[in-house]
Amino acid sequence: MYIDFNFSKRLSELRAQKGVSARDMSLSLGQNPTYIHKIENGRALPSMMGFFYICEYLDIEPAEFFSRDITSPAKVKELMDDAQHLNREQLEHLHLIVKDLLKTGGKK
Repeated sequence: MYIDFNFSKRLSELRAQKGVSARDMSLSLGQNPTYIHKIENGRALPSMMGFFYICEYLDIEPAEFFSRDITSPAKVKELMDDAQHLNREQLEHLHLIVKDLLKTGGKK
């Protein structure tokens, strides 16, 4: 299932979405400045605990890291968190907007 999954590329994409440099992310995780750079260049892989810290830093669940269907898991989570504060009518409007975006090619 994950055999052709590109871990390095996915990490790079998610880090870029967060808008943080590899160096800053490495330091924020308490690692040496080149930690994330080495992972993104395929020269290293994190330990299991390191992977969990990376997911926590990116504000995503480990399963979301490997999901090919969710291109921006942190944004989806943010949208879901915001949607919880909407009333039923507002949620219906949001749902219609999303459906319209999907119809017009908004899914990328």
